[in-house]
Amino acid sequence: MRPQDILIPTPAGVCCKLGSFHIDPTRVVDRALITHGHSDHARAGHGAVLATPETLDLMRLRYGDNFAGATQAICYGESVQLDGARVTFHPAGHVLGSAQIAVEANGLRIVASGDYKNVADPTCAPFELVRCDVFITEATFGLPVFRHGDPDGEIAKLLHSVALFPERAHLIGAYSLGKAQRVIALIRQAGYDKPIYLHGALETTTRYYESRGLGLGELRSVRGAGKAELAGAIALCPPSALKELWSRRFPDPVTSFASGWMRVRARARQRGVELPLVVSDHADWDGLTATIAATGAAEVWVTHGQEDALVHWSVTRGLQARPLDIVGYGDEDETDGTIAGPAAHGEAETE
Repeated sequence: MRPQDILIPTPAGVCCKLGSFHIDPTRVVDRALITHGHSDHARAGHGAVLATPETLDLMRLRYGDNFAGATQAICYGESVQLDGARVTFHPAGHVLGSAQIAVEANGLRIVASGDYKNVADPTCAPFELVRCDVFITEATFGLPVFRHGDPDGEIAKLLHSVALFPERAHLIGAYSLGKAQRVIALIRQAGYDKPIYLHGALETTTRYYESRGLGLGELRSVRGAGKAELAGAIALCPPSALKELWSRRFPDPVTSFASGWMRVRARARQRGVELPLVVSDHADWDGLTATIAATGAAEVWVTHGQEDALVHWSVTRGLQARPLDIVGYGDEDETDGTIAGPAAHGEAETE
């Protein structure tokens, strides 16, 4: 059996005809297997959805209880038979509940990784290496220039600035699902124990993370806090809010943005970011290439990002490689995981 007899790229995403399902479909389908809760991978309206319990919960928070015709939860390490294919979910290390999906038929295993990172993250299960014949990888940061470095060092840079400018608020743009909670956890690990303030768009997802046992210390809503209270404080918001009227309530804020894209200084300048923090929930170039090599896969498919560079690297290592050219995946939505905060409290959530 050939890999393309198990999975094939289609306009709706990667399709398994043997199992009658799509993985992270970009269009509404009858049966969807979802790797994680970001909106470019998890869409509403499918007939049936199979995902981890956390991903299903996050989709309910975002889209409401009726986001799919039917749902089925699957835990890490659990396998189910879907017609002619066997599927198993493994941790991807991207955000809470994120999974790689291994699809097996007739002794051939293909792993669709979704989005992933292979570095420590206190807010989600660590990436699990799965040996396979074909590895489907993202390439969001698939260029050698992208080496993310040490996130603890970035947080130390933030806390140094907080100590240096005690009269100024530090306002951090962070994606609502995964990044915001990871940044808070890293700040706490660094020993910062003062209250951290949240934009309304981050509250629902962050409280869900806490309900799953993640301790994030004292969190307060920005809503209702006065300028005097916010002086010297750390606050998190969706990246879009950094440029909105909402940010004017902060006293002389130091604007920051936590993203792998902050490695590119021009991006930081374009967004008016004073304190860029290189903290990413995606694998960097070294992470991508090391993971591909470690899977033992003889064939690599690249779903989205800097496909050409990663395909070229794979070919030079003697691997078969191809870009899938699927339109619809990309940077996480800046409002992922939010449903009530901004709409209910008058806080803007989109640019």
